[in-house]
Amino acid sequence: MERVAVVGGGLAGFVAYLTLLRGGLDPEEIVVFGTDPDPAAAWRRRAAAIRQTHMRSESDGHCLPSSFPGLAVREARRRRSIVPLARSVCDRYHATVPDFLEHVEELRVSSGWSPRPARIERIAPVDGGFELDGFGTFRRVLLATGHSGIATPEELRDDPRAVHSYEPHDYADSVCVVGAGLAAATEWLNALAGGSTVISVRRREPVRRPLNVPRPYLTRRGLASFHRSPPERRAAALRELLAPSYPPGKSWDEPLAHAADAGRFRVEAAVNGADQVVCATGFVRGYGNDPLLRRLVEEHGLETADGRLVLAADSTVPSLTDETRTLAVAGVAAQMAYPAADTLAGARYAAHSFLRRCRTR
Repeated sequence: MERVAVVGGGLAGFVAYLTLLRGGLDPEEIVVFGTDPDPAAAWRRRAAAIRQTHMRSESDGHCLPSSFPGLAVREARRRRSIVPLARSVCDRYHATVPDFLEHVEELRVSSGWSPRPARIERIAPVDGGFELDGFGTFRRVLLATGHSGIATPEELRDDPRAVHSYEPHDYADSVCVVGAGLAAATEWLNALAGGSTVISVRRREPVRRPLNVPRPYLTRRGLASFHRSPPERRAAALRELLAPSYPPGKSWDEPLAHAADAGRFRVEAAVNGADQVVCATGFVRGYGNDPLLRRLVEEHGLETADGRLVLAADSTVPSLTDETRTLAVAGVAAQMAYPAADTLAGARYAAHSFLRRCRTR
């Protein structure tokens, strides 16, 4: 029986793999199942589509197993300056997208990352482990299947003007951006910089905060309080915590204010007759949109709340985990264990919890 499997070859799976190596596991003990040898492939495409230049994550926006040192050290050496380090200590350092992608590539090569090209469709619990689609039985399994697809409002699916923000696109003379989160705010500025008139369509005003989840929920005390709450309350908290948001600051506010004064930016309640509609509406949510997770829930009656998997504090599936086997979840599907699970910090949280389980011989 092979001991450890990571299902998913994206960034969450990559962070888990690096963490397991740092924790003392041999590469031969870990099997990663993925469909692309580049762990940043999906992220790279989305970042390019919205012309993202910097990471939203602060100093921990990297794939290393520990939060510090991160990419600030790399930049400080290159620039021969302590400024990146000082900003990192104050949680004010944001790596550039090219630096982040170069960092991922260096780690991919140096770590021996080599996913087995396969898409796992079924997980079957057996004595002492889990059988994965005929690929073998594993004692410890981490599911890091990522987002299940982009979300497009039903009323815009057949609209020839519509394109999703995470798909390649240019900008028409007049652009209606649907959504109010970071992708939407980025698209407002992109389209304005391209000379477009921009209409923002939103259901409610966005929250202005540096991270997509408030900082207290990333602390030990905040997490302990979150974990003590019953599943329904945790699910309700997530609905509020994950409301659309983008960072405060002049770099956002001043271009929008100037464009509004010039009659090139305004907020409306519904899609109008703009030449183009950009759906900055993120991803579909819930385990039901992931075929592997949906099958797992249906076949084994796993507990769910508001479309989310109910997990233990260490990101494991309680009813399928015991002293002989572990089934854990990382990435967006693990938000009931860590509200910011779809971030790199969240990937590390799940990876370290999983590592502790893997050390149990």
